[in-house]
Amino acid sequence: MSAIRAVPVISVVGKSGVGKTTALEKIIHELKQRGYRVGTVKHDSHGFDVDTPGKDSWRHARAGSDAVVISGPSRMALFRRLEGEMPLDALVPLMGDVDLVITEGYKRGDKPKIEVTRLERGTELLCQPEELIGIMADYPVDMPVPQFALNDAAGVVDLLKELYLGDRKEAAQ
Repeated sequence: MSAIRAVPVISVVGKSGVGKTTALEKIIHELKQRGYRVGTVKHDSHGFDVDTPGKDSWRHARAGSDAVVISGPSRMALFRRLEGEMPLDALVPLMGDVDLVITEGYKRGDKPKIEVTRLERGTELLCQPEELIGIMADYPVDMPVPQFALNDAAGVVDLLKELYLGDRKEAAQ
């Protein structure tokens, strides 16, 4: 019987407007190029709405359904009413068979972080050195953690491979 291995989770964090989503897109692309299966979670502490008013799924929820699934041949989505925010560790198992989960946000969470920063948005970081596994920046940051240029997704993925994915075989290309 093979041992069940925990899926590593890392968070990409930073101030608004520094390029977190762009950095994350590049990291995801690089991971996929190397054959890894990636799950992502976007944290939105302000609340969000993804269903389109007037569509059937929206009408189901409006009528009072506590859970709505939209399913098709190539993807599915589940919308569930919650009484409070689900913990990140409860979301990870919902990802299915992935090698790594990357969050955008969860800056106060307990997962290892990569902070994205730009000089034009200020040099004060959100995280302490012990929270960080790396920094993506357009200026040198005086902190004893690995640093990468904003477009260096390959370097970040090399770090992720070294720290978390070493035993997870890259798929043949």
